[in-house]
Amino acid sequence: MTRETRSTNRRRGRGRDARLEVRAKGSNSTSIWPGIEGGRYQPLPDVDVEKVHRAALSILEHTGIADPTEELLDLVLPKGALQNDHGRLCFPPGQVEDVISGAANEYFVYARGSRAGKDDIHCTKNSVYFSNSGTAVTTFDAETKTYRPSTLQDIYDFTRLVDKLDNVHMLGDTVLATDVPDDYEHDMNMVYAILAGSEKPACVTFRNRDNIKPAIGLFDLASGGAGTFLEKPSVIFGGCPIVSPLRFGRDNLELLIETSKMGLTSDIAVAPQSGATAPAPLAGILAQVVAETLACLVIVNLITPGCPMTFAAWPFITDLRTGSFTGGSGEQALVAAAAIQMGNYYNLPTSVGCGMTDAKIPDAQYGYEKALTYTLAAHAGANRLCEFGGMMGSLMGCSFESMVIDNDAIGMIARSLRGIEVSDDTLSVDVIHSSAIDPGHFLGNSQTLSYMESEYVYPTLMDRTPTDKWEQDGSRDLFSRSR
Repeated sequence: MTRETRSTNRRRGRGRDARLEVRAKGSNSTSIWPGIEGGRYQPLPDVDVEKVHRAALSILEHTGIADPTEELLDLVLPKGALQNDHGRLCFPPGQVEDVISGAANEYFVYARGSRAGKDDIHCTKNSVYFSNSGTAVTTFDAETKTYRPSTLQDIYDFTRLVDKLDNVHMLGDTVLATDVPDDYEHDMNMVYAILAGSEKPACVTFRNRDNIKPAIGLFDLASGGAGTFLEKPSVIFGGCPIVSPLRFGRDNLELLIETSKMGLTSDIAVAPQSGATAPAPLAGILAQVVAETLACLVIVNLITPGCPMTFAAWPFITDLRTGSFTGGSGEQALVAAAAIQMGNYYNLPTSVGCGMTDAKIPDAQYGYEKALTYTLAAHAGANRLCEFGGMMGSLMGCSFESMVIDNDAIGMIARSLRGIEVSDDTLSVDVIHSSAIDPGHFLGNSQTLSYMESEYVYPTLMDRTPTDKWEQDGSRDLFSRSR
């Protein structure tokens, strides 16, 4: 070996060490990106999708939704909706199908400031984004390993954390500010904390319809001045207008009406619970949640035709032994994916709750429940996977450390979502031939280096070191590494 060759090898070694150092720090990978297409996983055959659709139409026609407000009746009865002898609001099948065919099949949520144009979200069929949300009432304290009431400061701190997590594309009011009981003060302070914490697109939920217009003033200030928010909305508006089974919830119904009148995107969530507020069979809860969600879609479009609404059918599963919600169950992962499939059948923007582990700390249960529900939801093609970031304890609590862990996990799931790209170059026949003959490995091959960034995701927290190195470093588990 010549001196020149030895020198070249040393330079290559330093370059390799530098690349390994960068990879160890979990730098941004070009192998994943926001909006990778999903939709390959479809748990329902086409014939069953049609059966669920017909069942939902029958429910809306014959059973309808109870407790409509006078305001709602005044808006929709003149446009073809009906009120039956029980006072329930019903919708003829033809009207429902006409609304579906004319409903908005996409919407944008815009980033602000330095993120504008780079981190906008385009919710259209099968483009998958990961969205933080939850409105948990407690926050996990890593020092004491106990849950304490969530505060306004937590909303801001969670927002700041989300701003730094590359795999969380959209933010929301992750927790409730239990220290701000007044509705108006809560909503305005929540909006301010989110706007101050990040310029990523957001979803927020208000306690009172009267708080929306004052909040738009804050959105305008953050977007560049009067009228700028409505031109490029950086926020969509959440709420649960249905109280299952098949009843309207007054406060959130009023939010839906208000945002629809203004032409703003309604990001509802309809969440019946199997065996409690919906039938126990998975097909039954699916038919009910589709009917309840379609009822909201009809209302939005009768108020303002073409106004965007997320098809947010979120069927929840009950552990029938206890009556408790179980967000991490196999049935939850399955029925949520089926609900996404129904939304894609209607060609509507979709969202789903997932990653809603029942575990109280980041342990083995936490890992497999999150992974199962994340993966099926992503591969089913939901536009927005919600509730996942840091949520624990069946949506009752959120954890800063867990949110960092979830960001890592989502990177790996996004890579599985992208799939395998097959081409003459990636099949590597010539590279296999040359490398197999000499030197007998692929480590130094230029193709290996060129695909290092574009083909692989390198998580920050996942331990891939040898066991002896792990022991030397203190035998730390995932939770301790996340702190």
